[in-house]
Amino acid sequence: MSEETPLDIDTAVDAVPQGIGAQLRAAREAKGLTREQIAAETRISSRHIEHIEDGNFAELPGRTYAVGFSRTMAKAVGLDQNEVVAAVRAELDADGIGVSRTAAGTTFEPGDPSRAPGSNLVWFSAFAVLLLLVGLFFAARVLFSPAAELPSLLADDDEAAVVADGAQAQGDAQAAAPDASGAVVVTAEGEAWVRFSAAQGRVLSEQILQEGESYTIPADAEAPTITTARPDLLAITIGGQSVPKLSEVMLTLEAEPISAEALLARDAAPSEAAPATN
Repeated sequence: MSEETPLDIDTAVDAVPQGIGAQLRAAREAKGLTREQIAAETRISSRHIEHIEDGNFAELPGRTYAVGFSRTMAKAVGLDQNEVVAAVRAELDADGIGVSRTAAGTTFEPGDPSRAPGSNLVWFSAFAVLLLLVGLFFAARVLFSPAAELPSLLADDDEAAVVADGAQAQGDAQAAAPDASGAVVVTAEGEAWVRFSAAQGRVLSEQILQEGESYTIPADAEAPTITTARPDLLAITIGGQSVPKLSEVMLTLEAEPISAEALLARDAAPSEAAPATN
């Protein structure tokens, strides 16, 4: 893109835009770019770009994404990245927008798929309800043996309703899963050294990501992997949807698969890697 310019550039508008989102929009329009063009270049969804330009940072997955996406957009439209990041953080602080943290400092984004009840829990609950209904049925037969047939019919109806509810809940959980064809974006929550590689050890990128900076895995990368010692500081999205981190603790990962398919398979059957030993 062209050389970066300060946030208060002289744009062809009647008044100075209010808010960092409006300034990003004005800079984009001054360059004659559409949201779709910016989305194609930055791999940020048009919906997220619209939220940022409207100043609706609360609609983004979390504070880290608001900072990282704004930095990338500033680079694309030629604004000073550091000034944009500072302005975004100021607006987030003023609006009280942030994410909850545990005592250990682990960040959980709203709507994190890893915190949603799994299908196993749904089926276990349905089975428990079924056992309860069966117990009530036999108790009713002992207490009201002349009218034993009526509880049987009611128990059958309740069992069918429980099974249907369980199947619907499982279908909803599967529908909420990220699309494996979506772009994999890694965003730093703090300073972290990373190396992204493809098949045959070909290095795609090796750098130190600062807080809020992102790297998008190329769509044509074959069997991409990541090597880092701070997976706990790397938030990951697939097609704009958050997925669990590779680790919630500091440990060394070498050539860890980071394709969308590998991440979704890891989410379906999580297995925490053991810390590297000397």
